[in-house]
Amino acid sequence: MPELNPSTRLPPTRQQSEAAATDAASHKAARERRAAEIRGVATIAAMRDAIKAAARALPPFTTIARCGPLDAKAFRARAMQGLPFLMEGGASHWPLAALDAQALREHYSHLPVRARVGDYVGTAFAPDRAMADMSLLAYLDLVAAGTLGLPPYLGNLELRELNRLCHWPAYFDKMGPPRFWLGPAGTVTPLHCDYDDNVFAQVWGSKRIVLAPPHHDQFLYPKEANAILFGSPFDPEAPDYERFPLARQAACVECIVQPGDMLYVPAGWYHQVRALTFSLSSNRWARALPLALRAA
Repeated sequence: MPELNPSTRLPPTRQQSEAAATDAASHKAARERRAAEIRGVATIAAMRDAIKAAARALPPFTTIARCGPLDAKAFRARAMQGLPFLMEGGASHWPLAALDAQALREHYSHLPVRARVGDYVGTAFAPDRAMADMSLLAYLDLVAAGTLGLPPYLGNLELRELNRLCHWPAYFDKMGPPRFWLGPAGTVTPLHCDYDDNVFAQVWGSKRIVLAPPHHDQFLYPKEANAILFGSPFDPEAPDYERFPLARQAACVECIVQPGDMLYVPAGWYHQVRALTFSLSSNRWARALPLALRAA
């Protein structure tokens, strides 16, 4: 019997669909068990609940405190209070801060990158978000040429060649690898939360970051992307209270990060990030029990 043409193959049977769903659920459960083991918690769901409970005991969130650079001991003591804060000049001494886009062209144009293209805000937490593979030089040329709508964005990339140009303090017992974010004004990471502590360094340019507390997720219509990442369709920079009436009750506080600033975003805090100028940022997530829970 000749093989069926792919376009005429029969749809999966009910048994095949159920088996695929069971397999996916098994893989998801295994990932969550591994994530819980890494962070030293019983379950990720219990950790999320504990983070929200700790946040409910905090004072009202009305501003983001600022301070100078902190060593690891002082950072951890402050982070255990459970609130975000900004360290002015914390990354200003990095060798990467002394470079510019032209230096990237001259020394790193060959690096392979994956750009977020199209409506990457509307599909931010979808598994099939549009991406385009290219060289860093091709990306910089694409940005220079300009584009209608959302400009393409290099987000959440490992660029190991740049790691040696960043001098990260050992703020967490276990830190994930540096991630890099590069793009022109108008690039956006929409509102979401990561259930890991996060230190975000603004290397070049400036960005607007809006934050909201973990327990205000009840006002932000969250949707799970995975066990430690939740997205929100609400845009705090252009609020649509007809579609999202509960969002009126969310405490959204804005700050502007300038070159050299480092922002601590505690685990579970919602944040939205928009580039105001051509920007290069880097961040690292902890891979351990959130500091606010250690204090609790």
